Amino acid sequence: MLETFASSPTWAEINLDNLAFNFHSVKKFIGEKIEMMAVVKADAYGHGAVCCAKRLEKEGIEWLGVALPEEGLELRESGVKTPILCLGSFWAGQEKLLLENRLTPVIYQLEIADLFNRAAVEMNVIADVHIKIDTGMGRIGVRFDEAAEFAERFREFRNLRVDGIMTHFAAADNLSENNFTNEQINRFDCAAAIFEARGFRPTYKDLANSPGAVAHQNSRRNLVRIGGILYGLGGDVLPEGISKPELKAVMSLHTRITHLKRVPKGETLGYSRMFKTAKDSLIATVPIGYHDGYSRSLTNIGRVIVNNFYVPVVGRISMDWTILDVSDVPNVKVNDEVILIGANGDLKVTAEELARETTTISYEITCGINRRVTRKYVGS
Repeated sequence: MLETFASSPTWAEINLDNLAFNFHSVKKFIGEKIEMMAVVKADAYGHGAVCCAKRLEKEGIEWLGVALPEEGLELRESGVKTPILCLGSFWAGQEKLLLENRLTPVIYQLEIADLFNRAAVEMNVIADVHIKIDTGMGRIGVRFDEAAEFAERFREFRNLRVDGIMTHFAAADNLSENNFTNEQINRFDCAAAIFEARGFRPTYKDLANSPGAVAHQNSRRNLVRIGGILYGLGGDVLPEGISKPELKAVMSLHTRITHLKRVPKGETLGYSRMFKTAKDSLIATVPIGYHDGYSRSLTNIGRVIVNNFYVPVVGRISMDWTILDVSDVPNVKVNDEVILIGANGDLKVTAEELARETTTISYEITCGINRRVTRKYVGS
C-alpha cells in the first residue's frame, strides 16, 4: 500500500538544538563578553528566519542582522523583540517603517541619513544608526579615506545617534591575505578615531564576520557578526589549520523514492540522454529538482544516501525530478527515504560537498533550497 502525504514528500529538517549549540560554541570560542549578532538575512541562509531568530532570542543572542527592512519587519510581526540591524540600509520611503518597528539601519550615504533624520525629527525621536566604513571590500560603505568629510557632515543630523561603526572583510577566510585583512583593521581603527574626535561615541565597533571572528582575534571588538557558522557551515568558509569552534549542521535535506523501474543495459536516461546504463539497472525517481535548489550542476556527479548506501545521481537533473541508480541497494522500495544533505550511520553528504562539486560555497547551497521544500523544525 502506498504511503500518503499531505504535500510533496520532500523536506528540509532544521535542527534548532544544533543551532543553539553552535551559538554557544561560537560564543565560548570568541569570548563570552563579546556580543554577537546572528545574521538571519536571506531567510536565515535558507533555514527559516523566524524560527531561527526566535530560538536564538531564547538562547540570549544580543543582535539580529537582516539585509532589508522587509526581513526585519517579518521578524517583528512574528514577535521577535531583539535589536535588529538592517545591513543593507533602506530605500527612500521606508524611514517611518524603520522607526515604528525599532529597526536600526546601516548608513553610508548622506542623502539617506538626511531622510532618516527628517523622519526622526517629525516623530520627535532620537534614532540609532550604525555607520559602515568601506575599508577595502569595495561594495558599500563610506570610503575609509573620506571618513573625515562624512563625519563632519553627519554632525548636522541632530536626531541621529551613531550607535555603531562597522566594516566588512574582503578576504578574512584566506590566511594568505592576512596583510590585507590587517590593513582593513587599521583603516577601520583610523576611521573610528575620526568619528570619535568629532564627538561621536558609538556603543559598538563591529568588524568581524564569521571567518574574521574565528581566524583573526585582533578583529574582535565588542560586537561580531556571525552568519554561516551559526548554521554549521564552517567547512568551506573557515581557513584550514586553525583552531575552530565545534559546529553541528543545522539543515538536512530529504525526499522519498516515488517510482522504481527496471532499465536494461544500454538505455539512456533523462534530458539530452546524458547517462547510459552500463548494466541492467534499478532506477529510482525522486521528487526534487533544480527549482527546489538541488543544483542541475550535480548531474551525473551527485550522490545521495538510501538505506545506508551511497547511490549516484544519474542523468540530467530536471526542474522537479532527479534520477538515482539504486541497483546496489538491497530491498529498496517506493517510499524509502533519500538523504540529499545529512547523515545516516557512518555515511554523510554535506552542503560543503555539494558546494565543492558545483564550484560554489555552502551558503549558496542552503540559501538555494526553495520555499517549495517544506521546513520541518526539530528541537525546542
